[in-house]
Amino acid sequence: MIDHQADVPDGTLIGTVLYIEDDPVSSSLVEEILLTLHPHLTLLRAATGAEGVRLAREQHPDLVLLDMHLPDTSGLEVIRELNREIAAGAFRIVLLTADRISADVIKALSLGAYEYWAKPINIPQFDRGVRRALSGAPALLPMHLAQAIGGRAPA
Repeated sequence: MIDHQADVPDGTLIGTVLYIEDDPVSSSLVEEILLTLHPHLTLLRAATGAEGVRLAREQHPDLVLLDMHLPDTSGLEVIRELNREIAAGAFRIVLLTADRISADVIKALSLGAYEYWAKPINIPQFDRGVRRALSGAPALLPMHLAQAIGGRAPA
């Protein structure tokens, strides 16, 4: 059996990320940032919630980045659709959205979304978040969100 990780330097992130986003500019920006910082990651893209749910179930990504506003459904409905997979620890879902804190964001976090990252993207924070999510580290949430859903706030 070939060890494909033998050629990967220590500390290099490997795995698959699914980005569910209907805006082509946002999707291309995340692709450029993610693959520039982490060229050993595989990026899958879906432009609708239904396509994202299908890809998540078929491809088993390590991380899902999810916009809250999709043409066919809401990000909250995608979270509900993938509830079994989230509960089983199949992957982590991060809300990557221009939404400010809303009832839907809080509800999505309470249903198992890992973290909430606001757009526009802050590249160093995005990088730390991707590393945290793919390493299996606990989520970091702003204090008021952590208290609302019982998560861990940054120190």
